[in-house]
Amino acid sequence: MKTKNIVLGILSLSSLMIGCTKLNQEFYSQVTPETFFQSEKDILAALNRPFTHARWYLGEDRWRLQEYTADNFAITTKGRHWYNGGENERYHYHRWTQDEGWIWGSWRGTLMGVALALDAKTDLEKLDYTRFALTEEDKQAHLNQLNTLAAFFYLRGLDYFGGMPIFTTLEGESLPRNTDAELFAHIESILQGAIPLLPKKEAGAAEQGELKAAAAVTMLARLYFNAEAYIGKPMFQECMQLCQAIVDQQHGTYALDQNWYGPHGFSNHQSPEIIWSIPSEFNKLQYDWFYADFYHYNSRQFFDQDMGANNGAHLTPSRRPDSTLYTGAFRLGSPFEKFAASDLRKRPYRYLGNGTYEGMFINGPHRTRTGGAINGGEEYRDQPLIFRDQVGRFSEVGPGKRYPTIADLPSTMANGEENTGVRLVKVPIPTLAENTLRWGADNPAIRLAEVYYMLAECKWRTGDVAGAAALINAVRQRNFAGGNDPDPVTVANLDKYRFLDEWSIEFLGEGRRRTDLIRWDAFVTEAWWDHQPSNSKHLHRFPVPTEAISGNNNLEQNPGY
Repeated sequence: MKTKNIVLGILSLSSLMIGCTKLNQEFYSQVTPETFFQSEKDILAALNRPFTHARWYLGEDRWRLQEYTADNFAITTKGRHWYNGGENERYHYHRWTQDEGWIWGSWRGTLMGVALALDAKTDLEKLDYTRFALTEEDKQAHLNQLNTLAAFFYLRGLDYFGGMPIFTTLEGESLPRNTDAELFAHIESILQGAIPLLPKKEAGAAEQGELKAAAAVTMLARLYFNAEAYIGKPMFQECMQLCQAIVDQQHGTYALDQNWYGPHGFSNHQSPEIIWSIPSEFNKLQYDWFYADFYHYNSRQFFDQDMGANNGAHLTPSRRPDSTLYTGAFRLGSPFEKFAASDLRKRPYRYLGNGTYEGMFINGPHRTRTGGAINGGEEYRDQPLIFRDQVGRFSEVGPGKRYPTIADLPSTMANGEENTGVRLVKVPIPTLAENTLRWGADNPAIRLAEVYYMLAECKWRTGDVAGAAALINAVRQRNFAGGNDPDPVTVANLDKYRFLDEWSIEFLGEGRRRTDLIRWDAFVTEAWWDHQPSNSKHLHRFPVPTEAISGNNNLEQNPGY
């Protein structure tokens, strides 16, 4: 196998992400398909290697670019912690530059994902599968999983950056960027070619990370769903047709899970709603990157676990320091209060044992499983921790202190404390007593609820408001005891903001918020907590990172940077 010069030429990979990507030229220059592939196990190892990169890619910097630039999450400065040179504020206020680490990591990670998929495909397509008691159909399924995976990375790259260098082999270097339209057409072509050659899910089959036909169809639907933002051409009708076909089970047998926790729990690989998931297992490929960022240093006592955390991220506040709601100040954000009081998900997270749990938030008094108070370690050292759906330096209020009364408290990115913000527990965490379950929940990369919501939005945009409401309510009803939804979607209340609220509620923390805001022309035109609109549409695209351009002077910067 020839050395992969394109990887160095495009990505300037003098160093790689530890634990996710290690393309070693010496290794690859010594191995050939004829000497390496001795069994079906070797084939599957090569096939699965790029999927380990996808596991990493779905979290960390990519998630941060989607959520911390939008209205639902923030990393406030908490006293001496988390200012980070102003990085978190730059993302929140939409003042990022081409020198940001998250942006470079996402550019590099995107093209690395494409390269890894093509590398595996190059090896597998040379093999005679009959040597391994496999069929030509097996081979085409494998090759088109890799094609689909490459399309997935490119689709995310299009979303973040617009046009990127298109390459279909691992030869060449310093390629220029293709246009947005060219990359759009490339993704479309790959997925259209892969769909008929991928297997369909059979009823009752568990999801183990394979890309099946419905996953490729959903990716194509995503491409069309956001086409107006990508290439200036609305394609909601095309998206609607694809989504309807999935709902009608033309591409495999899927169904909405009857329980809200089904797509997220320890056995979510068995959920009929999962279209594509990234497997996770304790001490293997763990879906755990978020834990350190989301939880307090002492939350190990709450979970009865032994893991440390750094207390960074939280939901943006729904309430002012004086406890009044931000209702009327802005329409977006306030994610915790967007959940109805009777929503089963709004209950405090509590692990019940034997793989069962309830709720998905940490709010209010922080307590151990036996009811004991958990104390703070910073502003509230040796005092009980009480998480607030607010941002403010409450510890500095009182006679002789910085702020005489709560009415004097500012609420900005600079004013957090260790107990600031509601914390999300979307991925369940067991106790140490049942630690074999830890990180047993797979990462649900695509689930049927998304298809329902895309179909609903397409129907709404094409005039079928009643049909749109029915689809959303089909998902909502499982979130309430007995299906008694106190505020169902109706023809009368389904507008832009209700749609954005529904996307926020159902997919909170799933790494898509920025894309939804852009599609609704709300990302740079709307206000949310401590964020004023810039009305600068060039911010719909992140800049090409300085490190990418310095390694490839054929790359052109995005307009506005």
